[in-house]
Amino acid sequence: MSDSDDLVVEGELVEEDRLPAVPQGAALVRPAVKDDPDAWLPDEVQEDIEAGIADSTNTAYQRDFAEYTAWCLTVGRRAVPAAPQTVSHYISHLTRTPRARTGRPYSPSTMERIIASIRTMHSAAGVQPPETKGARKVVAGYRRKLSEADSEQARARKTSPAVPAVLEKALSVVDRTTLKGKRDAAILLLGFACAARASELILLNVESVTEPAELEGVGVRVRIYRVKIKKWQNLTVKFGSSPETCPVRATREYLDALAAEEHTSGPLFVRIDRHGYLNPPIYRAGVQIGDPTGRLTIDAISDVVELSMAAVGMSGRWRSHSLRRGFATAALMAKADPIHTSRHGGWADGSKSFQGYVEEADGLDERNPLTNIGL
Repeated sequence: MSDSDDLVVEGELVEEDRLPAVPQGAALVRPAVKDDPDAWLPDEVQEDIEAGIADSTNTAYQRDFAEYTAWCLTVGRRAVPAAPQTVSHYISHLTRTPRARTGRPYSPSTMERIIASIRTMHSAAGVQPPETKGARKVVAGYRRKLSEADSEQARARKTSPAVPAVLEKALSVVDRTTLKGKRDAAILLLGFACAARASELILLNVESVTEPAELEGVGVRVRIYRVKIKKWQNLTVKFGSSPETCPVRATREYLDALAAEEHTSGPLFVRIDRHGYLNPPIYRAGVQIGDPTGRLTIDAISDVVELSMAAVGMSGRWRSHSLRRGFATAALMAKADPIHTSRHGGWADGSKSFQGYVEEADGLDERNPLTNIGL
């Protein structure tokens, strides 16, 4: 149920001083460093640099680059260092090549990410990145062609917003008497209340949720790392007005259930099997895989959201990002201050993605210019 193949790293082209690892086995031509004999890094420093990139970004870039190098081998072009014409040729090839999974080419946004991947991987290999103006013009022309045809590919693929009414319906079929049900309810409600990305939810530990004296009767404090702006945030999550959709009550119930299983530290959201066992080992081909602490993956968080919505027959495109989008939509529709809403959710000041939520909310309430004009 992962949509990782279509991942577009939202609003973030990785700076060239924050480089992912070049995939093992990639066909690279490494020219000798002639101009700067000091242009090298020890392995441990390269590891430090790689740690500065979100795992989802790193994975997407490495997959993109592996596909690019495979194409270069097929057509007889040099992958690294790439000539500008090679990148333009590859992107043009992508606009004409349907993918096996979808039956249509990559979207323009994904092609922009692929261009960024190629440049970033060049820098990671210590090679001057290619000039990509030609490749970007190919993408611009492709986007214009799709737009004129009103193709769905030219539109941003947005997740459906999990607003409170949607969450209430999804939670109505969650068995909250079980450990798994308590976990899933906490994922949905705490994820919404924190406007959290899946990559932020999986980093939470039991110790991340506290109840300081000043919040007695108000809520809990969640210490959360905002992966895009690379900052820690101490977030106040208040009690909800309804016990069924209250994020504080759901999180407390889950924490109490974890404590009963003697899980009082470490990852907050963990694997639970159908029998209710905590952190069961998982194997592939006889080899144990997965985080040994049981920490959930990004895809597992997305599965919780998607399966919960499917269980109540909710149509739409439901992913982990539905929680974050639902928070922004609901808060803005309730006339919450956009600046406070943005900062609560860890959006960067001036975020284009958040501005998109503001514009959508404006079109749904009395701020729509067609409201009360006498039609």
